Amino acid sequence: RACRTGRNLSLILVDIDYFKRYNDSYGHQSGDACLIKVAGVLKAHARRSGDCAARYGGEEFALILPELSSVQASEVAARIHQSLTELALPHSGSDYGIVTLSIGVATQVPGDKPCPEDLVRLADEALYAAKNGGRNRVVCAPEQESGAPA
Repeated sequence: RACRTGRNLSLILVDIDYFKRYNDSYGHQSGDACLIKVAGVLKAHARRSGDCAARYGGEEFALILPELSSVQASEVAARIHQSLTELALPHSGSDYGIVTLSIGVATQVPGDKPCPEDLVRLADEALYAAKNGGRNRVVCAPEQESGAPA
């Protein structure tokens, strides 16, 4: 649809910080409960009919947001981050004492040769920048047209 309309497509990738430590400390049943709570936070922020929240693998989640600018997608990511912080789920294996998220945000304006892999790569790079920057933060990649050099 984004290719057809020529409008933005934003992707938010979310990783639960130190999730292996969480499972090791609290057990896998508590880890599953944590995953469900994080999924609920994401689902609560996928408000429009075209928005899609999904588990991306392990302790990672993705949120696809059609027709949002990078600024708007970053605002959604910040609200997700804040919502989980307010839950204050205990995490003794984290420097913050609670479950936190590292979040990468990318927005692409599909061009003549759309490449979904580029959008995923940009969001993934932003996610790793968040992790390398100390975790518990949102990082937004620069907005690009599809096929534009990174």
